Amino acid sequence: MIILSIVLRQKDRGFFKPQWIKLTNCLIVLMPVETKAKKCWMLDYTRSLWRLMSYMFVIFVSPLLGTWLSNKPLSPYLEFPPIPEKTQSPDFSWGVFCLIAVFSIMALKPFLSRIMLSNTRPYPEMPDQYCFPFWGWLGVIFMMLAWLVAWNRFEWFEAVQAFTFTPLWLSFILVISALTYRRIGRCLLINHTRYYLVLFVVSACLWWSFEFLNRFVQNWFYVGITDFGPGRYFIYATLPFSTVLPAVLGTAEWLNTFPGISVDLNRFKRLHLVDGKMIALSCVVAAIIGFAALTIWPKTLYLLVWLLPILLVTGLQSLTEKPALVLDIEAGDWRRVWTLAVSGLICGLFWEMWNVNSLAHWQYSVPYVQRFEFFEMPLLGYLGYLPFGIFCGLFADFILPSSLKSS
Repeated sequence: MIILSIVLRQKDRGFFKPQWIKLTNCLIVLMPVETKAKKCWMLDYTRSLWRLMSYMFVIFVSPLLGTWLSNKPLSPYLEFPPIPEKTQSPDFSWGVFCLIAVFSIMALKPFLSRIMLSNTRPYPEMPDQYCFPFWGWLGVIFMMLAWLVAWNRFEWFEAVQAFTFTPLWLSFILVISALTYRRIGRCLLINHTRYYLVLFVVSACLWWSFEFLNRFVQNWFYVGITDFGPGRYFIYATLPFSTVLPAVLGTAEWLNTFPGISVDLNRFKRLHLVDGKMIALSCVVAAIIGFAALTIWPKTLYLLVWLLPILLVTGLQSLTEKPALVLDIEAGDWRRVWTLAVSGLICGLFWEMWNVNSLAHWQYSVPYVQRFEFFEMPLLGYLGYLPFGIFCGLFADFILPSSLKSS
């Protein structure tokens, strides 16, 4: 491998100082194409690993810092596997319920009004020109079988009764990808297979971070889980956690095939969110302070669990480049933000539906709004799936290089 280096001379206080610049990013390199591609892949891999490590470090250290500052013992938050238990949350409050409901309506109203009252007609929808693929039918059959055994208690299935979540969501991913393929003849699973498979690994890291944050706010807990050791618990939990990102992004891809869902949101309000590294660094610092405060006042600030990760990832990525979603918003294009939010809500409905009658499932203990349950989730709890869907898109863009998706 021959690397071309350039010596630049720069005037500095009356004399010239030599500087050696290694042109790796610009790829002004003399090397074979195969070697160049391998080098780019290694650079992307290293960047992705560092980004993931920086995110996980902040998520892990910041809440523990708040715990230490509040003179609470750290050991309960470091136990593994965690001990599932229901905590006593503050009673239902109509004032808090109405405040959250009104704020949510005000946040959603501009989007819904824009879509429903738009004079712009979306492109006429073409009839489905592609057959539903055979692997989609396999997903449907597999889903029905997994659903059947998840909601029943067959003696012959008792040994694996607690592990139906992963088959359900693997089949969901197959079906939603098949639905996308039927409409446009392509999908992430088929046309960007390597990117989609890597999503499973990234997804496991993403949801483990939320599981760790939940140790401090204790908004959900698991029941029907047998006593596993640390190793088995990690494996059995990581498998379903790995399906989160593929499900949400697969659903968003399917929604994007319906122009009417986000009609006229490509000419919406322009916002300049993160402009400059100082603002990006301020976002990271604010997220760290927020995570620390979350552990000091968990019953009051628990909503930040779904908002602070967005602030953190936006700040971390903006230190080197603006996130794609931020660039879209600055251009007035909110279509992807909207479809990600809706896809999070759709997946949330399926999560809660399949959870309610399963042997191993989760229950909720949400301060001030634990009422009007739909399945196990209190009604206002579904609002959390909207920012979570947006975060899934942000996190995938943050960790995975665009070159992986284009390959």
